Amino acid sequence: MGAKTLILGSSGQIGTELVLRLREIRGSENVIASDIRKGSYEVMESGPFEFLDVTHKDEILEVIQKYEVKEVYLMVAILSVIAEKNPKKAWELNMNTLFNVLELARDGHIERVFWPSSIAVFGPDTPRVNTPQDTIIKPTTVYGISKQAGENWCSYYERKYGVDVRSLRYPGLISYKATPGGGTTDYAVEIFHEAVKRGSYVSFLKAGTKLPMMYMDDAIRATVELMEAERPATFHSYNVGALSFSPEELAGAIKKQMPDFKIAYNPDSRQEIADTWPESIDDSRARKDWGWEPRVDLDTLVRSMLLGLHFSS
Repeated sequence: MGAKTLILGSSGQIGTELVLRLREIRGSENVIASDIRKGSYEVMESGPFEFLDVTHKDEILEVIQKYEVKEVYLMVAILSVIAEKNPKKAWELNMNTLFNVLELARDGHIERVFWPSSIAVFGPDTPRVNTPQDTIIKPTTVYGISKQAGENWCSYYERKYGVDVRSLRYPGLISYKATPGGGTTDYAVEIFHEAVKRGSYVSFLKAGTKLPMMYMDDAIRATVELMEAERPATFHSYNVGALSFSPEELAGAIKKQMPDFKIAYNPDSRQEIADTWPESIDDSRARKDWGWEPRVDLDTLVRSMLLGLHFSS
């Protein structure tokens, strides 16, 4: 029997697919899903599930001890758009949950931690094309501020207490298996749902707004590969890139599969957030340190999303 893994926030967009992939790799009984709400049928039925409030450190510790957990993936967060509506709540949830897990690792209850950062750490002063790993980081959103602070705290716990914590700066993630969670890049998921249901979509971002994106299969693989790699010499929240496109370019790729598909544009407050984020990512450090390499191109992503939604609808 292998070491046990706990996924905190397993009912979210990333957590759902991470649980299923890790259960394939490590065995269903070795991957414990947990959330404050029920997950998908697949997650709930394919292995252990615990209802858990990650704002309470004692609840996390109880589950860790019950299953003899050695590795924790902290996937809980309030994302960019929702965070702007309630900054205090977003800050408290995003930061206190991280502190709970880092403290448990410092005290020896966990051997390894994964915590996701985001391209939201970047801001209007950051170079937008091929954004470097190490650059000016001055985010202008609550979500970005919490991710920037989280990166610094992870680095501190690694340097001060020797905690093995690993992290990726996710771009916009695209999947058909779970609904979006309130992010600025969510148009790239919504557009497929609307294409299948209505044959048209109204984008909340302008036509030419290019952002870094990634198909969920690549994101899950990057996460697992980083956690299975040799421990980095120092903490980095690694840039990981794959695709970079605008709503107009994504619509064009959809029209190859659905010639009658139509898109219109009605930008809202999310446009202001997108305008501060990178257009493309330099992920050369991840490629050098642990061999990162994306596999899914835009046309493959579009075919997979449309096929997946047709079968699931």
